[in-house]
Amino acid sequence: MPEAGAQTTARAPFVIGVAGGSGSGKTTVTRRVIETVGSQGVAVLNQDNYYRDQSDIPFETRLTTNYDHPAAFDWALLREHVDALLSGVPIDMPEYDFTRHTRSAQTTTILPGHVVVLEGFFALYDEALRGRMHLKVFVDADADVRFIRRLQRDTQERGRTPESVIQQYLDFVRPMHLSFVEPTKRYADVIIPHGGMNEPALDMLSARIRTTV
Repeated sequence: MPEAGAQTTARAPFVIGVAGGSGSGKTTVTRRVIETVGSQGVAVLNQDNYYRDQSDIPFETRLTTNYDHPAAFDWALLREHVDALLSGVPIDMPEYDFTRHTRSAQTTTILPGHVVVLEGFFALYDEALRGRMHLKVFVDADADVRFIRRLQRDTQERGRTPESVIQQYLDFVRPMHLSFVEPTKRYADVIIPHGGMNEPALDMLSARIRTTV
């Protein structure tokens, strides 16, 4: 049985935000964090799963949703789940069905860890969430590289046609990136140029995490 006062002296979880444009290599950076800390010690929240539920909206209308605008996300639920993990409480992270353009009935249980990672292109957008972070990372990559990666992901994993991916990129992804994602770079403590393939930068990030976690 733990000694009295043990919980009050326990170290608070270390929160890392991993932001960057779609296809920049955020998932690669998050994997490096997991490798550095150990999978048992990391709780990962993927912001893509926190799109607003659209089950009450006709499918045709869902197709017109701008998923690259901050308003597409359920910020209240995301803050609630981050706070729960910081308090040592497990959460049921929603899963988003990108073929149906709405939240799935399935959830994923995320256990608390001494490191919490929030990964998403708007990870550094919300001021309240930034205030909970100890390390803010922005993954930078050239626009053409990001587009190619997004095209491959959406056609192979999300059932999209190349034409629809290209149209969405031109109508929403690119302008929203320039308006909302790119400006959050100024909040970053660490900027990783050339995306998730920048091994020297990833090694430096790992070293920094080891000295603080």
